[in-house]
Amino acid sequence: MATDPSTPTRYNIHDLATLASVPTRTVRFYIAEGLIDRPFGAKRGAWYEERHLQQLLLIRRWTDAGLSLERVRELQAGSPEEAPPRPVKPGMVEVWSRITLSDGVEIQVEPGRAGMTPEQVRAFIQDVTAAYRRVREAGPAVH
Repeated sequence: MATDPSTPTRYNIHDLATLASVPTRTVRFYIAEGLIDRPFGAKRGAWYEERHLQQLLLIRRWTDAGLSLERVRELQAGSPEEAPPRPVKPGMVEVWSRITLSDGVEIQVEPGRAGMTPEQVRAFIQDVTAAYRRVREAGPAVH
């Protein structure tokens, strides 16, 4: 029997969590925090639709890139992605990547504060490394 394409697909919480590769507990937490919309129905009869899955996947993409849930909330509220990061507060934990290009040349990146995905960080490092090699191969500048 063919399914009607105008009828939205319904997911239970377990299917939704599996599709997004997160625990069901995370889905419930995000709902409680207002990060994803509440389900339709209630209790065991609750169901989710494609928009819930898309919200969950977007949150996962942002958090995998190192953004805090506070920043995710700001982005959902319409804060531009290029907005400067919030100032670091005492007690905040950040994970910085330190990349050594050569003896005496390093780059430090905190992807969440920089608003960069892991792919963007890799591309950035590749571009900076290529620029460093060009400068080194060009030899000393004549003034």
